[in-house]
Amino acid sequence: MATTRIGTQINAPRSTVYRLMLDAVAIATWMPPPGATAAVHRFEPKEGGSFSVTLSYDEPTETGETPVLHHEALFGKFRTLVPNEQVVEVLEFVTETPGMTGAQTVTFTLTDADGGTHLDTVHEGVPEGLSSALNEKTWHDALTKLKALAERESRG
Repeated sequence: MATTRIGTQINAPRSTVYRLMLDAVAIATWMPPPGATAAVHRFEPKEGGSFSVTLSYDEPTETGETPVLHHEALFGKFRTLVPNEQVVEVLEFVTETPGMTGAQTVTFTLTDADGGTHLDTVHEGVPEGLSSALNEKTWHDALTKLKALAERESRG
């Protein structure tokens, strides 16, 4: 099991970024990788609350070392929510693919920086079947969309 860490600067207040991380409609916008859409089936943004998301890809493809299926589902729970400071999720893929099972922890930490928000993301327990490079790229793409959404909202 591997760990990836990604940081990004967002020119928006922490409150905006935090809210977008806990909004089901926003999640469906920023979470899916390029060429995919997300359907949020359950989303209870409270400590102990659960979530369930399905990603649907335009075409079955193979990216890097990991096959990407036409549909990919994940579920999990919110372990820790500190308003405007931190979101900790524990998630798992719904899969029978060897090497892709097991709980993963994603910790998002928001701090004030340069008139906006620094978002530090640590993903622990990345399954063996998902390369660190692909996991980092997928999260980088998602956080880039989150950044654009937050900055657009903060400009009004």
